[in-house]
Amino acid sequence: MTLVAVALVVVATVGIGAYGLRMARTTSDFLVASRSVSPLWNASAIGGEYLSAASFLGVAGLVMAYGADALWYPVGFVAGYFVLLLLVAAPLRRSGAYTVPDFAEVRLGSLRLRRLSALTVVAIGLLYLVPQLHGAGLALRATTGAPTQVGAVLVAVVVTVNVAGGGMRSATFVQAFQYWLKVTALAVPAVFLVVAWSGDGRPAVNEPVPPTFSQRTTVEVDTTVRVVVTDPVSVTVDGRSRLLDPGEHVLDEGSTVVFPAGSVVPHVDGLEPATGRAWALPLSGAGGTDHPLYATYALVLATFLGTMGLPHVLVRFYTNPDGRAARRTTLLVLVLLGAFYLLPAVYGALGRLYAPELLMTGRTDAVVLALPVAALGGTAGDLLQSLLVAGAFAAFLSTSSGLVVTTAGVLAQDVLPGGGAVGRLRGSVRGFQLAAVGTGAVALLLALAATTLPLTQVVGLAFAVAASTFCPLLVLGIWWRGLTATGAATGLLVGGGLSASAVGATLSGAGGDGWTGALLAQPAAWTVPIAFAAMVVGSLLTRDTVPADVGRTMLAMHAPDDLGLPGRPDRSSSGSTARRRQPLVRRNRG
Repeated sequence: MTLVAVALVVVATVGIGAYGLRMARTTSDFLVASRSVSPLWNASAIGGEYLSAASFLGVAGLVMAYGADALWYPVGFVAGYFVLLLLVAAPLRRSGAYTVPDFAEVRLGSLRLRRLSALTVVAIGLLYLVPQLHGAGLALRATTGAPTQVGAVLVAVVVTVNVAGGGMRSATFVQAFQYWLKVTALAVPAVFLVVAWSGDGRPAVNEPVPPTFSQRTTVEVDTTVRVVVTDPVSVTVDGRSRLLDPGEHVLDEGSTVVFPAGSVVPHVDGLEPATGRAWALPLSGAGGTDHPLYATYALVLATFLGTMGLPHVLVRFYTNPDGRAARRTTLLVLVLLGAFYLLPAVYGALGRLYAPELLMTGRTDAVVLALPVAALGGTAGDLLQSLLVAGAFAAFLSTSSGLVVTTAGVLAQDVLPGGGAVGRLRGSVRGFQLAAVGTGAVALLLALAATTLPLTQVVGLAFAVAASTFCPLLVLGIWWRGLTATGAATGLLVGGGLSASAVGATLSGAGGDGWTGALLAQPAAWTVPIAFAAMVVGSLLTRDTVPADVGRTMLAMHAPDDLGLPGRPDRSSSGSTARRRQPLVRRNRG
């Protein structure tokens, strides 16, 4: 049934994408759907691409493992759109650009800054895209036993074909459909699970005891794992009796461990044990950090500000007809996301009662998919699990589509060299299609090379990089007329370099413990202020290079749409802003 559900989602995705292909002909269609997407349709598409593997699977896994502290992830993911509404949505749409690099050039008139912004878009896009493909492999493996590579290849191929064929037109139709599929896929099983829990006498999740196996449980270890045992327990490992004393133990890949009823669940090394009471209390240290208060504030800052710096989110505001539609889209997104994020917490809480073995294997990201079979069993459990797998694949496909569209658009517009036969592809539909294929291929190779990848942690780090780069560029570019190209480039390099270094150290395990580990695991609290400071200081030192027509540009971004100002930046279905508005963007090329 699981494979049938995946097949249905793939067929529906390809079919809807083919419908969008019929309407995609020009560069404007491929990049911004000719700026004709209505607020409700656009909000559904944003919800589709924003609710990624981290939202559908990762948030529930974090809640299961770390409890109340993990709830800041969905809070931040939603509240970030409120900040986006207040500071960015309408002025960004009025800028008339196609992409963030376009905005950088329109606002500051620098090709070098445009290229630097383009490279930043590609880096953030890949950092966000790889966990989507990895999550697809995880979902298929957890439910069918298929190799991890199968799910990653399937999503990469389907997304690349859809995006290369129809661009933003196809992606919009697909993502809007997939938002509603994801909400349905989470909501329907949640009702059955809550009803089952209320009638079977299970203990509350906030009782002051560690997670235990309520019945004799068989755990299949699919990857070698180091676990920490807190209480001695007699188990059966591959048919042989074995006593696990308190301390660390290594369980080999492929082994089968049988635990008696009532035994305390061992936890994977690095996942600190949490009783129900500590799990239910914020800032209790159950989040796996020595400095929970700092980690919470840094996470909030990264998710609040990182949302406005995510390229695949920003490009959606270029598809609205005008600034008023952009604001309405953002309000609708707040409603749609708020409704969705009520559900993962339910799965995380129930997972501690029905699937505690995931704490031992470290596969808490799979709790959403494992819960129906563990709690209900039988045909009902299988059917609900299939529905959840369909929703999970909708999450992988929709978010990956948005990321590939954005990354391919920037590659085709700004990264392809300008000379020779390749140069003729720059800014063309053919160039976009080739860039989409290249983006999908590179992301797939990186996903296949990543054997283990904590979904929400990696996506959270992508938010930190976005908050440290594009957030300062957009906020200062929209609201401060004193920003210069040199100052903006300085902030991008400093903020991007520091946050990327922290990401690399965290993912490689070189972060360490104590304050060093906390600062690197959640870098936004210090990289964002430094990036803002670098842009401001760099601009003040080069204030003589402020574009001469900055007043005209600022007026175009902030004046009401009803005024119909002549000369408002805009783009035709082909060509670049630079060619249409030479007096604005040909100055200060440095």
